[in-house]
Amino acid sequence: MPDMQHAPAYSPKAQAIERAQSVKGRSLWQDAQRRLFRNKAALVSIALLALITLMAIFAPLLSQYPYNAQDYSQIGCAPGWWPGDAICYANGTHWFGTDAVGQDLFVRVLYGARVSLAVGLVATLVSLAIGVLYGAVAGFVGGRVDALMMRFVDVLYSLPFIFFVIVLLVVSGGNFFLLFIAIGAVEWLTMARIVRGQTLSIKQKEYIEAARAGGVSTFGIIRRHIVPNVLGPVVVYVTLTIPEVILAESFLSFLGLGIRPPMTSWGRLISDGAGSIETAPWLLVFPATFMAVTLFCFNFIGDGLRDALDPKDR
Repeated sequence: MPDMQHAPAYSPKAQAIERAQSVKGRSLWQDAQRRLFRNKAALVSIALLALITLMAIFAPLLSQYPYNAQDYSQIGCAPGWWPGDAICYANGTHWFGTDAVGQDLFVRVLYGARVSLAVGLVATLVSLAIGVLYGAVAGFVGGRVDALMMRFVDVLYSLPFIFFVIVLLVVSGGNFFLLFIAIGAVEWLTMARIVRGQTLSIKQKEYIEAARAGGVSTFGIIRRHIVPNVLGPVVVYVTLTIPEVILAESFLSFLGLGIRPPMTSWGRLISDGAGSIETAPWLLVFPATFMAVTLFCFNFIGDGLRDALDPKDR
């Protein structure tokens, strides 16, 4: 029989320590990821947004019609399942019907998704790069530099948005890619203010003082300590900026200042459909539905990220 007197004795404290050591810790980002995955609205929005993006990428494989092909024998045809209207095409299938010049609306909506999502992404990245750097420098340096930089932001805020974008579009000559830059160049102002406010609260922390005492340069502190610690609010705001930029491009296209034919976007499709809402309502319904679903998805994702990244929401 084993000697029970020499058997190792585990006290409750030792057992608790052993259990604590066997449990793996989670980082803040892992914890935020778990909370985000518990948000059903955000998960459904991510899935729908991924589906729309994939459809836009593989648009040529989903339809037999080019986006700029015109068939004057198939003008203003309703979808086959549209109530009250007959199919006026014999060869092929137009799932969303055709527009006023015989173009397939389904492939036009998918190509419009390419432009609208691209302008949302590129313009948001431009505003992100300018706003984060500008706000971090203004908040960290402080003093007269901060006052001067923020007064410049106030001056830009006082300018009408549409006037500023029109000036940039006229200077750029209506270039397709520079349209994205023009919209992003006016969307960074709020981003700069958010980052500046976060920087003002962070720069007094002990690790910032330690970095200063260690001889780290101002740019090094901003790059290694300030910017990583403001990413939480910035990520949330980015998900809200993308739909705002998509709406801005749609507004410009609605006024005839955005994407030029034969290329299209959701805003231009909505503009064209609004003029024929009584005779061909499907020309407005489908692009408007795609755009509305995309905007709702981005907003639900933003709400989910806000809740997931909030350290007080545990």
